[in-house]
Amino acid sequence: FKLARELGYMTKDQKQTLQQDLISPYPVVQRRFVLVQNKQSLNFNRLLLQGLHERFMEFGHTVQPLLIPPQLKPSQFNDWAEDHGLLYAEGVFIAPRMNWDLLEQKLLELQLPRILLNFPPPESKVDSVIWDVYEAVYQAVRRLVRMGHRNILYVGDTKDQRGFVIRWQAFVEAMKEAGVAVDAQEHAIERDGSPAGWLVDFEQKFKLRQPTAVICGIDEEAAPVYHTLRRLGVNVPQECSLVALLNEQIDTLPLCSRPQLPIREAGYRAADRMLWRIANPHLPFEHVRLQGDFFTGSTIQRLQG
Repeated sequence: FKLARELGYMTKDQKQTLQQDLISPYPVVQRRFVLVQNKQSLNFNRLLLQGLHERFMEFGHTVQPLLIPPQLKPSQFNDWAEDHGLLYAEGVFIAPRMNWDLLEQKLLELQLPRILLNFPPPESKVDSVIWDVYEAVYQAVRRLVRMGHRNILYVGDTKDQRGFVIRWQAFVEAMKEAGVAVDAQEHAIERDGSPAGWLVDFEQKFKLRQPTAVICGIDEEAAPVYHTLRRLGVNVPQECSLVALLNEQIDTLPLCSRPQLPIREAGYRAADRMLWRIANPHLPFEHVRLQGDFFTGSTIQRLQG
């Protein structure tokens, strides 16, 4: 089936679906698209690019990653875009975790077909495709609650990115559904800007709360959280269960119990949305959330007693 896709073969249903969306199954023009990203998003953009490449390969189109310099100011954006040929692309994919709202706004204002790979800000006129972290956190809480855990500590930034805010909102609502009130001051959610400050906060909150389970809401914080638990002499999962929202399994961690985030699949779906938007510029904007399953690894267990 993979080889058939690479060679351009499609089922009758696939052809009919494309034709209904006004997308040519066998285009004669090769299109060039751009994925605009920054250093913060590099850890998962490899997966996004895999999905984009996989889908566009079937049509003969290409997608080029373009890194925004960390020092770029909004006032310099137009010159930077011109220098890198951004304005001559057929369409632009905007990666998550842009440094400044003003830069993201500049990208959203481009007079090109755009797909936002993020949760859209209010009143934004753009299509979006994103893996559903709200559902992921809900899955994590419900799985732990069904295993007897109620004293659950949340670790993660809750303010810096829209996706981070949504993770925290999901945690609060899922815990409320389980009959457990959430006091934000009891959770390791403060980020003062110092690299190790949040980890110290986590250690203090853990010692104070003595939770039976921890949910780590951010991929790059999962390994430090796990190794801090081990340094404190806490056995995972015998003394504390751990769920982390990992982009993918990390070699330095045990097989981690986690909601699976369909990042590569989001790239694949976003490519479809881009072709659909080019063919249907007059239709309303759409927001797509992709749901994954919960993977049970070796870092959670039922609460004893």
